[in-house]
Amino acid sequence: MPKIFITGCSSGFGLAIAQQFVAAGWDVVATMRTPRNDLIPANDRLKILALDVTSADSITKAVEAAGPIDALVNNAGVGMLNVLEGAEMSKIRELFETNVFGAMAMTKVVLPQMRVRRSGVIVNVSSIVTLKPLPALSVYSASKAALNAFTKSLALEAAVFGVRAKLVLPGSSPATGFGKNAVARMGMDIPEPYSAFVQDVLAAPRSGTEVTTPEDVAEAVWRAVTQPDMPMKTPAGADAQTWFREAGHSLS
Repeated sequence: MPKIFITGCSSGFGLAIAQQFVAAGWDVVATMRTPRNDLIPANDRLKILALDVTSADSITKAVEAAGPIDALVNNAGVGMLNVLEGAEMSKIRELFETNVFGAMAMTKVVLPQMRVRRSGVIVNVSSIVTLKPLPALSVYSASKAALNAFTKSLALEAAVFGVRAKLVLPGSSPATGFGKNAVARMGMDIPEPYSAFVQDVLAAPRSGTEVTTPEDVAEAVWRAVTQPDMPMKTPAGADAQTWFREAGHSLS
């Protein structure tokens, strides 16, 4: 059976992606900073490994332990909800280390084996906010926009060797705890001139009821991996699909 290697599987999107591929009969390598064996029922096709995508040594050890990889899903990511003036540069760099450089580092280690075999697929999980700017997400959006640009150029480089590179763009997903974690990362250190503005952003009701579920993202990743004719960008979730169309993109 083909093998998929997924980063950031401790919860949310990554966990749902791992569950989807295990259920489909794939060999699955589910990675997380602190491995937990209670998240997915034990299965002969499942291997859970420790991985910190900001550590070159950790990446090398995980990839070596995984063996041949047919599909790589760069899902590990962190959020930040704050205006630029309230974001410490150390936190900005930390966010880019995971969201951008972590995906690049993983790809750089896995791509050579795919190139030699002249087959494989790399799916990077980005965000629909790269198509619909939102307040207090300038740093996060910038990291995901960088991931988009990287993936689009990578696709051209990799295609020469029969390797595909794709993007999945999830919408808003309360089920993943992103908002809560992003608020925790900003430490509520909001510059006074922006205080009322940010509080209004956080308190604003959602327009409509459409959201993205982890299962939506797992399904989008499944299609990106298994259907060679899938477009470069795939929105995941009802709200993401709406924003995708509003940005002038076709879902077909």
